[in-house]
Amino acid sequence: MTVYFLRHAEAEDAADSDFNRNLTPKGRDQAARVGKFLRREKLIPDLILTSPVLRALQTARTVADAVGADLVMNSWLECGMVPETLLRELASHMDKSSIVLVGHEPDFSAAISMLLGAAGPEAVNIRKATIAAVVLREAKPGAAQLQFLLPARLM
Repeated sequence: MTVYFLRHAEAEDAADSDFNRNLTPKGRDQAARVGKFLRREKLIPDLILTSPVLRALQTARTVADAVGADLVMNSWLECGMVPETLLRELASHMDKSSIVLVGHEPDFSAAISMLLGAAGPEAVNIRKATIAAVVLREAKPGAAQLQFLLPARLM
């Protein structure tokens, strides 16, 4: 299975709460670029799973609309994602050929590093509106291979 890790696009500075930060105009453009890239390259996921945090949800909706994929919110993708939960959730989706996860940092860098078997979470750095493609043979540490890591500005 290919897992696409997509960090949310650029968001406004903190409003009332970190949970309710909207995408900026630049962020909306970044999310649209990611969606167009996936569609153009025929990298259409079976499913998009997103954090319910507003900036991630807005990013995910834009991408889902562009590629025509189903979108499901998951609280386990909120800020502070636990690696054990990620592994359990990935295991439950191994029947799919590809999924997109939309979430946050430093969670995604740590998750990708763990899946690749890297020594530490600093081995990978996922910037805003960057997508990383990881091929997963099994839902366990060290069982993945990085295919690409691409920021929206290069799409």
